[in-house]
Amino acid sequence: MDYKTAGVDVEAGRAFVGRIRSSVEATFRPEVVGGLGGFGGMMRLPAGMRRPLLVSGTDGVGTKLELAQDHGQHHNVGIDLVAMCVNDVITSGAAPLFFLDYMATGALSPEAMAQVVEGIADGCRQSGCSLLGGETAEMPGFYPAGRYDLAGFCVAVVEEDEVIDGRTIQAGDQIIGITSNGVHSNGFSLVRRVLAMANADASTTFGPEQLPLVDALLAPTQLYGELVKSLLAAQLPIHGMAHITGGGIPENLPRCLPTGLRARISPTNWPRPELFKWLQQNGEIPERDLWHTFNMGIGFCLVLPDHAVSQALSLCQSLKLSAWQIGDVQTAASTSTDGVDGLPA
Repeated sequence: MDYKTAGVDVEAGRAFVGRIRSSVEATFRPEVVGGLGGFGGMMRLPAGMRRPLLVSGTDGVGTKLELAQDHGQHHNVGIDLVAMCVNDVITSGAAPLFFLDYMATGALSPEAMAQVVEGIADGCRQSGCSLLGGETAEMPGFYPAGRYDLAGFCVAVVEEDEVIDGRTIQAGDQIIGITSNGVHSNGFSLVRRVLAMANADASTTFGPEQLPLVDALLAPTQLYGELVKSLLAAQLPIHGMAHITGGGIPENLPRCLPTGLRARISPTNWPRPELFKWLQQNGEIPERDLWHTFNMGIGFCLVLPDHAVSQALSLCQSLKLSAWQIGDVQTAASTSTDGVDGLPA
């Protein structure tokens, strides 16, 4: 018996590395030292920084992977993996430096795995960070053949005295919501149950335009790195930012608010996407659960003073991202931190 008989194809692994090499190397920033294939990726800090502070984040794609694998759509979940990490670290005002990925599979499918890595590289290029390394683990008997799981790790950098951590947020600040690209990568355990309840398949459509449902659900998570970079370059006074992931606006927006302040949201200030209407109707999802599970069309929030709202909205529009003034910050009734008013409790 040899390793291939036991379920691990070393030759296929080598071919896989050969295919992804050009996609990975295309993401390299000037600070990258060396190339693909070493035991560790190396990178210099950008020149000219006074007191660089590293910001790290890690995440996965969740059970969206099952839907993607069922329908053979692998590229977009690679972008999802990057977005779920990058969108977190940029809330501090940090610029993404490099990304690492980990893929575990029952049996290597070079084509599917290559599509995933090409999607990861695509997300890295859009975010301005290098795909500095990764690991692909074949684990036959642990994962079913043809199935894979993903984890991602991102490191970003920011000047210590330029960190955005919400401390400057004050009552009267305005909240801008930036459009999401659908469900993104949270809530898919519920999504999959709704699909099963509705007997939905690849031919199912939704909304007045009868769009393909599965394609809409598998749309990649919107990347907000270019937006944040542009806002900071324009020297807009951003007081706080929030990535709207699992738990929706009610659980994520308060994470950037200091003690004693609450957010007040007006949910009628932006249109509810048809995709969420379909999920609620076909899953009979209570309104509260809808808001506490999904992003409801808002993937990222900015908190900034009133005088900066118009310029921020214009900048979003220039990047072809819909954005709305969706609420404001108020003094809390008690000294307890955080909270969101205006949404189902």
